[in-house]
Amino acid sequence: MVLDNSSTDEDTLTDDVTPDPADPSTRSADSDGLLSPGDDAPATVADILLYGVLGGIVGSVLSFVPFATILGGGVAGYFCGGSTADALKTGAVAGVVMTLPFVAVVVFILFLLGFGGGPAAFGVIALLVVGLGAAYTFGSGVIGGYLGHYLRGKL
Repeated sequence: MVLDNSSTDEDTLTDDVTPDPADPSTRSADSDGLLSPGDDAPATVADILLYGVLGGIVGSVLSFVPFATILGGGVAGYFCGGSTADALKTGAVAGVVMTLPFVAVVVFILFLLGFGGGPAAFGVIALLVVGLGAAYTFGSGVIGGYLGHYLRGKL
C-alpha cells in the first residue's frame, strides 16, 4: 500500500486562514449586496449616508403611518450595521432627510398664504412649528436607528 502525499504545505496553510470581516476582499458573497444588512465592521461615511437617505425616503413615503419616522430610522439602522454609534448617525441622517419635505411644505404653505409679508408673530410661530417638527423627526429617526441596530442583533 502506497501513501498519497500529494498535498503540500501551501494547501494546509490556506485551509487554516479565517476571513477578516473588516476586509472587503475576504467577505462572503452573500454579504456584498448593496441592500443586505451590514456586518459588524465599522460603517463608512458612504454607508451612513446611503442607508440614512434610504431610511429617510422610507420614512417620508410611509408618513401616513403612525411613528413612520421611527420606522425610517429603524430601516436605516438595520441595514447600516456596524456599531451602535454608526446606527445612531445613520438614524440622524434619516431624520434630517425626513425633515426636508416637512420644511418644504411649511415654507410653501406660508408663501402660498402670503405670510411672507405678514406680521413678525406669524414668522415666529412658523419657526416654532418647523423647529418642533424637525426636533421630533430628527429625534425619532435617531431612536429608530438605535432600535433597528438592536433588532438586527436579535434577528
